[in-house]
Amino acid sequence: MRATRLTVAALAAALLLTACDANDSGDDSKSEVGGACALTGVGVQVDASAAPAAGDTGNVTVTITNHGAECTVTGFPAVHLKAGGTTADVPEDKAAKPQKVTLAKDATASFTLTYVRGATGGSGSLAVRNGEFSLPGATAKHTFPWSYGDVALKGGAKTPDASVTPFQQAGD
Repeated sequence: MRATRLTVAALAAALLLTACDANDSGDDSKSEVGGACALTGVGVQVDASAAPAAGDTGNVTVTITNHGAECTVTGFPAVHLKAGGTTADVPEDKAAKPQKVTLAKDATASFTLTYVRGATGGSGSLAVRNGEFSLPGATAKHTFPWSYGDVALKGGAKTPDASVTPFQQAGD
């Protein structure tokens, strides 16, 4: 019986050590168990329903898959559109309600960037070549190629006619 107790205790200690994440250095590219998700611990997939012509609306959905210990994303990602030397912030969808999404290993969450396509080369358009996002509260960024056409600008401003939703549990 005593050997069983030691074995159970050793197993419990091993499980506890396995659940700990050594990445608690404060670097926002790493996450703690049950803490905020980090880009280094997730896979990223980008899918689009591109706007076919100027004035049409398109959607770009970014899905992250957690490959590590349980973590969370809360709120909106920071999304930027890059065109040459210009970087434009994509505003948050004001009608959307942010929520806390907990991701177990291999679970997914997504956000959607909705945009209005601009006229190619037009003065009221941004010739986007890359999209970029960071997870809520983090500074590490993931860049992806943009092949969905120019993005319209709002009322002559430098603000893209676009918005981003908060993270949602994928499939919801």
